[in-house]
Amino acid sequence: MRLTTLLHEGRPRVGRLSADGLHIELFEAIADAGLDGRRGALPLVERLSAGGVLPATAGSIPVVGAKLLAPLPLPRRNLFCVGRNYHAHAKELRDTVFKDNAAAVDAWPIVFTKVPECVIGPDAEVRLPGAAISAQIDYEAELAIVIGRGGRNISRTDALQHVFGYTIVNDVTARDVQMRHAQWDLGKSFDTFCPMGPWLVTADELDGTDTRVRCWVNDELRQDARTTDLIFDLPTLIETCSRGITLYPGDIIATGTPAGVGMGLSPPRWLQHGDVVRIEIDGIGTLRNRFVEENRT
Repeated sequence: MRLTTLLHEGRPRVGRLSADGLHIELFEAIADAGLDGRRGALPLVERLSAGGVLPATAGSIPVVGAKLLAPLPLPRRNLFCVGRNYHAHAKELRDTVFKDNAAAVDAWPIVFTKVPECVIGPDAEVRLPGAAISAQIDYEAELAIVIGRGGRNISRTDALQHVFGYTIVNDVTARDVQMRHAQWDLGKSFDTFCPMGPWLVTADELDGTDTRVRCWVNDELRQDARTTDLIFDLPTLIETCSRGITLYPGDIIATGTPAGVGMGLSPPRWLQHGDVVRIEIDGIGTLRNRFVEENRT
C-alpha cells in the first residue's frame, strides 16, 4: 500500500494510491483519527500499528495534478538520522566531515537529528539561506524507515517486525555550518531542509534491505547505490536507535546517504539557485525539489 498526504480542497487529506496507479483514494475524515490534521498519515500509522483497520474511502482524485505533501508533514518528534553509513561515502568525506573519527567506521553508527518543522513535500521549494548564513548547501539522498510497532531495546533479530514502511528523504545539509559547530543538528535543520515523499510504502510491498537509491542534480546522476551497501544494516539501525529510547509509531530513521554528495566532488559543487534535485528509490518513487534563494523566484 502506498499512502500519501495531499492538499485537497484547501485542506490536508490522507489517501492511498489505487491499484492502477492513476488515482488517489481518499480516506474518510474520521474525527478521532485526525486524518485531516497537520500530522498527515501519522494517525493512520498509529491506528494500523495498534491493530486497527483502514478507514473507508470516500472518492478519489487523479494522481496527475494532485498536490502531494510529505506523508508525515509534521513528525511527532525529531527525525533520527544516520551519518557515514555507506563505505564509499565515508571514504569521500574522510578528510572533512569524518576526519576526527575516520578509523571508527565499523564501530558504531553516527546518529544525529533533524527538527520536525524542516520537513517539506514533493515539488516544494527548498530555501537557500544566502551566503551570509551558509554558502555550502548539499544534498543527501536517503531511504527512510517509518516505525510501526513501537518498543525499547528492540533486538536486531526482531527489528524488521517494527517497520511500518519506507519513504524517501533528502537530508539537505549546510556543510559549513555542520563543520563549524561539530555537532550536526544546526546544519541539518534549516527550514525546508528535509524534503520527504512522495509515498509511504508499507513494508509488505518493499524490501528496504535491498533497494536502489539514486540522485540527480539537474539531470546529472550523482549518487547510485543499493541499501545492501550499508555499513550498518536496517535491523542494526533500529536496534541502535531503540537502546534505552522508546520508539513510537511514526518515528523516522533516515538510513544514510551514498557517495556522490557535492562536498565529496573535486572541487566541491554546492547547490545554487534554480538547481533541481531528483531522488529515486526503487519501489517507492521519485522525490523532486527545486532549490531557490530566499527572496528570489
